[in-house]
Amino acid sequence: MADGKRKVAVLISGRGSNLRALIDAASNPAYPARIALVLSNKAEAEGLSVARDHGIETMVIESKGKTREAFDAEMDACLRAKGIELICLAGFMRILTDAFVQGWTGRMINIHPSLLPAFKGVRVHEQALAAGVKISGCTVHFVIPALDDGPIILQAAVPVPENATPETLAAAILEQEHVIYPQALKLLAEGRLEIKEHRVQVTAKP
Repeated sequence: MADGKRKVAVLISGRGSNLRALIDAASNPAYPARIALVLSNKAEAEGLSVARDHGIETMVIESKGKTREAFDAEMDACLRAKGIELICLAGFMRILTDAFVQGWTGRMINIHPSLLPAFKGVRVHEQALAAGVKISGCTVHFVIPALDDGPIILQAAVPVPENATPETLAAAILEQEHVIYPQALKLLAEGRLEIKEHRVQVTAKP
């Protein structure tokens, strides 16, 4: 890249809340990554409008009626044709095939609304409240074939009030998601993340 920034694709299925946070961070000239593409498996995803409003290229690859393998192969071909270097999953409601994940090992990250390894999968906040935890939070991690199980990059903790509901807890955690996701992408784009035995080490700036 002429500007020295890593080309990032953000994969979404919905409103693109974390997408907004990444776009805002990337608007800083000093930020080491550029959101070059927003890709969705749903044409009606609200986040596509967010991307277009910021002049970011968008693409829709419908997943309906396709096998997981066919969809992932089409998506992979698109990302590589666009010269994408890094991928951020932001509310992308698809389970990716092992082949796709392995093809982007160390270059694809996800944000999950719990302190992993606790409360994987869906209905995360209901899980947390049912368990009676006093602290929950969010996690940015590398994506590996096992769901919500990749090496952890950053986490942020959020206290859980006695009167918390899934909705209020989700809102509190989302605020922290918007803080740590851009931070994690920055570290990745700077080449400062090393994975050793499933643990992430943050190295000093070159």
